[in-house]
Amino acid sequence: MRITRTGGGRGRRAATVTTTVLTASALLLTGCSSDDSDTSDADGNITLTVADFGQFGYKEAGLFAKYHQLHPDITVKEETTANEQDYYPKLLQQLNTGSGLADVTGIEVGRIKEVVDTQAARFTDLGKAIDVNDWVSWKEKQATAGDGTVIGAGTDIGPMSLCYRKDLFEKAGLPSDREAVAKAVAGGWEDYLALGERYKKKAPSGTYFMDSASAMYNAVVSSSAEQYYDADGKPVYKDSQSVRQGWDLAAEAADKKLSQGLPQFTDAWNAALRKGTVATVACPAWMAGQISVNSGDDYKGKWDISRAPGSTAANWGGSFLAVPKSGKHVKEATELVKWLTAPEQQAAVFKAIGVFPSNKGAYDLADVKNARLPYFGDAPIGQIYAEEAKSIPEAVLGPKDGVIKDTISTQINNMEQRGTSSADAWDAATESIDKALG
Repeated sequence: MRITRTGGGRGRRAATVTTTVLTASALLLTGCSSDDSDTSDADGNITLTVADFGQFGYKEAGLFAKYHQLHPDITVKEETTANEQDYYPKLLQQLNTGSGLADVTGIEVGRIKEVVDTQAARFTDLGKAIDVNDWVSWKEKQATAGDGTVIGAGTDIGPMSLCYRKDLFEKAGLPSDREAVAKAVAGGWEDYLALGERYKKKAPSGTYFMDSASAMYNAVVSSSAEQYYDADGKPVYKDSQSVRQGWDLAAEAADKKLSQGLPQFTDAWNAALRKGTVATVACPAWMAGQISVNSGDDYKGKWDISRAPGSTAANWGGSFLAVPKSGKHVKEATELVKWLTAPEQQAAVFKAIGVFPSNKGAYDLADVKNARLPYFGDAPIGQIYAEEAKSIPEAVLGPKDGVIKDTISTQINNMEQRGTSSADAWDAATESIDKALG
């Protein structure tokens, strides 16, 4: 599964959803790799390789095996790198040397702009084979080059919600019904912090309102169209309203000690979920699986999911599948990508591991529309995420989005863990980012 994500670290583990029998399960990290580079045999049978990072869910949903049943002469082999930060440099090296590329390759949303700007000529135009109108509109635009070629087919997206511990809310005298929680934070992330102050007054011993101020920061920024770059490709993070709002809210959370100060997806963060010390987590669709795996059976039914703070939808995360032009079986690889990103297959992945489709056609399928998450009190995640997905603003992406997010998140962590002042942390973040941007 996708253990790390650029730009705030999109760690991801699987959560099984259901529309009928309400049994909960969680899938752990899986994947396979191979040094075998052959692509066809003497009988004309083809092996297509799919290189990805973490967990895209195709193996868990049985899609590679199903594709082989539909196309007996084609076998699909997955080559998975656990950490995206290891995967991406290798991909760039392969693109630059023209050697070692898979037939299909995954690209993280935090990298897509850089790939579009610098590597588009090395990828097949999927817009000629796939109806890009099938995806939410902003997803297709993220993978579209200046000449109109579409180099990536959208896989999942990360519509935002709020995951919270019902039992801890009740002990702290807060509303615990998901609609009541949504109402309490309807005014935005400022209301979320106000709820946190109420929680802190009667918080059960050893618990914290949120896991990480940097996670909240990423959620805040994700709801804005302009984040780190403007439409002309100029870095504007120093003057970005969403960045400033997110930073100020994170600094407030750190100052008021509303957060446990744990960078997400670290061992300490995993342990906090296991021990039950965290009351809320900013929750893009893929996060619910991470929580259920790390919290374990002791907290099944004690977590719930509500709508995210504020009236503006947000997206955090998502990926693409691309087909390098240098592949020996470009036509067959393109057909595979078309099939994997079709509504039925995206719905199957959602059912298997809980990541939300970017293909709008999947939203009306039963496996999505009627989906509930047993671990979270049968929260109607199909409805929650579909409504959110339809109104997410089109974000302006830049080539170094991931670097900027990661650097800012690190300095927010320093405010929480080391007591670094907001001014000093901001200066350190901007100095580091400016060097990275050249």
